[in-house]
Amino acid sequence: MCKHILNAQVSIRSPCCRKWFDCAQCHGEQENHELARTMEMTFVCKKCKKAFRKNMEEFEDSDEYCPHCDNHFVLEAKTPQAALKVESEDTRVDARMIKDDRARQKEYTSIFDVGESADRLG
Repeated sequence: MCKHILNAQVSIRSPCCRKWFDCAQCHGEQENHELARTMEMTFVCKKCKKAFRKNMEEFEDSDEYCPHCDNHFVLEAKTPQAALKVESEDTRVDARMIKDDRARQKEYTSIFDVGESADRLG
């Protein structure tokens, strides 16, 4: 699994060393040579696990899908973002850190509601 692109849909075979990588950055971290450029690329779909080739010179809108399972593999990349989080106990066990700042809404009352007038009934 790629740590650079979280939603990678295909693995790419590098033309220089014939190994499979999820992105060019993964190739750069694992190999000590530069990634060779080519116009014909070999992919493996992560959904159906089948390989296919695409010519990048004639790449069209219909080429954005796996030819075997129609998985859309050309997506905007989701990269990991740094975030600060508060670590605590499981809130189902100890909910002291959760504070609800919403205003409590008055529940709907009807003429048949005896909750407010229970002392008047006798």
